[in-house]
Amino acid sequence: MAMTKTETVRELSDRSGVDRKQVTTVLEELAKLSYEQARDGFTIPGLGKLVLVDRKARMGRNPATGEQIQIPAKRVLRFRIAKQAKDAVPTTRNASPP
Repeated sequence: MAMTKTETVRELSDRSGVDRKQVTTVLEELAKLSYEQARDGFTIPGLGKLVLVDRKARMGRNPATGEQIQIPAKRVLRFRIAKQAKDAVPTTRNASPP
């Protein structure tokens, strides 16, 4: 199960010896900064990069009616995982962490 924000703040506080309120502030400011800089790409070293991607128009299907619909082209925000993060996380169910 994924960690909640509270659990993440507690763990970072315990590991770094920094007050929980300060850790919360840093995480909130990191999020704000990433939103502001996402258009140009925002890298979080060791984790990955937020990038803006253009999606082409395509045909889709309305799940309620089954009718085909045209989905317009649009820009979306993606998070590309850093190779370092990919290598650190085991990808098979029976693998043990490094």
